[in-house]
Amino acid sequence: MVIGGLAALFCSEVKATPVHLPPPGPRDTCPVCGMFVAPYRFWVATIAYADGEAAHFDGAKDLFKYLTDMPRWAGGRKITDIAGIGVTSYYDTRLIDAKDAIYVMGSDVLGPMGHELVPHESQDDAEEFRRDHKGKRIVRSSDITPALLAALDDGRFE
Repeated sequence: MVIGGLAALFCSEVKATPVHLPPPGPRDTCPVCGMFVAPYRFWVATIAYADGEAAHFDGAKDLFKYLTDMPRWAGGRKITDIAGIGVTSYYDTRLIDAKDAIYVMGSDVLGPMGHELVPHESQDDAEEFRRDHKGKRIVRSSDITPALLAALDDGRFE
């Protein structure tokens, strides 16, 4: 039992935490691109605000566009208004904490809006996906900038 406890203590594999946020309704649209979100349940990303409102996105890429330019997209809301942010994990299709997710860029898997940040709950999952789907780059939420998102839209993954 002690050995198992030590292994868990020194294990570098940290998984993104599942989050429980409201699902999109059939009429919810992405505030960035205007697409209906519910048909793309394997790509859904959600922001839940402290006041109970939510914003839904058709992928992590549009979620991060929103987060990196809230004055443009969020109608006066601020980062401090946010209670939770989730993205759909590629392999198990459950909502996980967006800040802890690991994203693969430049793969042969496209989202509803083309090249996408494909979320994974662990580094191991991201590495496996990158190998299996010809991914070019693995990033964390802290690496995601407007310039990276613009490059992704243009099919550049450097």
